[in-house]
Amino acid sequence: MERLRLFEEPVGDVRRLSLVRLSSEIARSVVAVGRVAVEGEVVAPRRHPGGTYFSLRDRTVQVGVRCPSGRLHRCRTVAGERVLVTGVVAWLAERGQLQLVAEEVAPVGEGAIAAAIADRRQRLAAEGLLDRPRRALPRLPAVIGVVCGNEAAVRGDIESVVTVRFPGYPMAYLPTNVSGPGAADAMIAALAALDAREDVEVIVLARGGGDAAQLLPFSDESLCRAICACTTPVVSAVGHEGDRPLSDEVADVRFGTPSLAAAAVVPARSELEAELDMLATRARTSLEQRVAAARVRLAGVDRDRALEAGLELASRRLAETGSRLQLLHPARSVVAAGARLARLDWRDVVTRRAAHERERLAATRRHLDALSPAGVLERGYAVVRSGDGSVVRGAEQLAAGDGVEVQLARGRFGAVVQSVVDEVQART
Repeated sequence: MERLRLFEEPVGDVRRLSLVRLSSEIARSVVAVGRVAVEGEVVAPRRHPGGTYFSLRDRTVQVGVRCPSGRLHRCRTVAGERVLVTGVVAWLAERGQLQLVAEEVAPVGEGAIAAAIADRRQRLAAEGLLDRPRRALPRLPAVIGVVCGNEAAVRGDIESVVTVRFPGYPMAYLPTNVSGPGAADAMIAALAALDAREDVEVIVLARGGGDAAQLLPFSDESLCRAICACTTPVVSAVGHEGDRPLSDEVADVRFGTPSLAAAAVVPARSELEAELDMLATRARTSLEQRVAAARVRLAGVDRDRALEAGLELASRRLAETGSRLQLLHPARSVVAAGARLARLDWRDVVTRRAAHERERLAATRRHLDALSPAGVLERGYAVVRSGDGSVVRGAEQLAAGDGVEVQLARGRFGAVVQSVVDEVQART
């Protein structure tokens, strides 16, 4: 039997391939297709640990679709519902099948889109995201962040409002994809980037009008959760008619158009200046009124009468102080001190203190006796002095025939050295 070769062998117009080579060429061809968006009807959806599987059918053609478990929140698979599947085509070599791996499965048609939004709204409500406390918008934000589409219309509308209300106001525009596959992820990334900036104090999520399918990314669950998770207040400004996207329901404030949102978050310079002038005028008027009232009170003060009242108060306080001093007569204080002293048993205190000091003195004397040279002599030791009166501490200080004086515990006597033996000689 001839062995099947792995490389092609031309036989006329027919290429002879191994099955492995054929599978590899199919896989390469499939990769060349790239990301696609295919519309069709959902048939027989079924859930597995690895994700959801179903067939996408259109007339007489169908293809298998797999939604990975990590993308299930973006894949709505209801049997019989028409959907738009965005993903890539994969070749399953072990099965010999083509499969569409979905990144997103979005419903098509107003009814299906409304049903999908209703399901998402129910899940968000169950998590308490629709009823969460809303944050107030700052009156004078340092920087206003804007997430909008790449088209110039929405940004132009916002810039025209800024020019009228406060020319040159600091704005941070972050254009991104706001419609179609991947739009929700793009807006989530833009929100995170603006929310991470310390100078951005309000974020506007803006888009122009569109149909239900175009506005569907603004009802994405992940986008709604990202809006709720932002530490910066978020304004939803999607210009549309009919059903409102879920971003309107979870945002801190909602406006019908980007222009209305810009008018609400961008302060009017003329109004601020007028308010500052009014506050300055009010402060100046209040100060003038206080000064005038103080002058009136000062003019109404009778200085002579006030002096007499002060002297009278001082005299009364002096008399009260004299009365208190009489109550504290020195003789009474001495008598009271004598009575307190008589109640004390001072003799017992003095006796105990004297006994304690006597014991301390005796102990000190015993310590001195132990350290006294006389005590050492009493134990049989003697002190030897040379002829000049210095104490002899070693035999090397003396020589035979030297006179010495020996002091005992009681008395002293003289002596003559007969011989000297130092320590080295004694050891040898």
